[in-house]
Amino acid sequence: MSLSTLPLCYCTNVHAAQSVEEVLAGLTRYTVPVKQNFGGDLAAGLWLAKSVTDEILAEADGISRFAEELQTRELTCHTLNAFPYGNFHSSRVKEQVYLPDWASQERLDYTLDCARILAGLVPDGREGSISTVPLGFKEFEYTDDFETSAIARLLELVRKLDDLHDETGRVIRLAIEPEPFCLLETTAETIAFFDKLYAAAAAADLLDETKRHIGVCYDVCHQSIEFEDVAASIAQLERQEIRINKVHITCAIEIRQPGAHPELREVLSRYVEPRYLHQTMARSASGEIRRLVDLTKDFAQTPPEAFAEADIWRVHYHVPVNAEQVGPLGTTRADIRRAVEAVHKLTYAPHLEVETYTWDVMPEEQVDLVEGLTAELNATRKLLGSIRLAQTNMIIS
Repeated sequence: MSLSTLPLCYCTNVHAAQSVEEVLAGLTRYTVPVKQNFGGDLAAGLWLAKSVTDEILAEADGISRFAEELQTRELTCHTLNAFPYGNFHSSRVKEQVYLPDWASQERLDYTLDCARILAGLVPDGREGSISTVPLGFKEFEYTDDFETSAIARLLELVRKLDDLHDETGRVIRLAIEPEPFCLLETTAETIAFFDKLYAAAAAADLLDETKRHIGVCYDVCHQSIEFEDVAASIAQLERQEIRINKVHITCAIEIRQPGAHPELREVLSRYVEPRYLHQTMARSASGEIRRLVDLTKDFAQTPPEAFAEADIWRVHYHVPVNAEQVGPLGTTRADIRRAVEAVHKLTYAPHLEVETYTWDVMPEEQVDLVEGLTAELNATRKLLGSIRLAQTNMIIS
């Protein structure tokens, strides 16, 4: 299956929703008009908080009724974002978004609930994917057996997803999403963990099932913030037989020569806000990388010397994926093309999801959300088209 056969989607975690009614209201108010504006095949990349999955599953026909609501809106769903468990729009989310972690029964149960729901939503002949937390957050304290417990939960998930396939005929794949300052953040850390997961799976006679059901969600801006070569990163995952089940098309803030541009740092300070975590990394001319867990106004305005002397800062702040710049600040948009070009060469097609969830906390004058989302999706469609054309011309020549 090629990328051209899959519909684009955007992640509805941009819409506050703690009930089924609120989810459907968001689809009606935003997703349906975005699809009409887009004028193409657009799916709903749903975020269903724990309170929503509980409500859907509380009724025997809850999944079918929810599926009917999607159908009346002429929407399909191929992927869920099960990273945020609770209220992703509370006044302070920050590091709480990584809870519960993958050593907990709560994370396993919630993910299984999402899988059951998704199996009832995915169109015939298609597969589903579910993105999830990268095990946990490095700033938290963990017991020595954390990783062993997380692997045990994941292997239990594999067994359940295999049973779900037998029951429904639907293949649902988990997509673990590496992120800065998490237990899995770099490509090297991700590969090292999957080596351990595969070894445990082989010992349990579950290796084939694990490779089928568990892979990664490749969030482009996350690896950009790590200053990784995204094309090389994707190739490494492919060589290690780690399937990319989902790609988050995302864009981060970038500032070049920050020490020489206090006016840019002043603009950056306006992006500091209390809801989400904005991990910040700086790379020097020698390649040394400095790390800050969360951007603050004081840091942006008067950074420590090691950061001020860096060549480039990158900040985990999802900005519109069609933006080469946000005001005077640069972005990592160029990496989106590099990543999608690499994904286009794979022998399978991950789900592609635009995930800009920060629209209502951006310091600029608020744009109409439908217009903003439509512009992102149009730019992404144009990018995909140019990549396909370039690949075709290369083959012909």
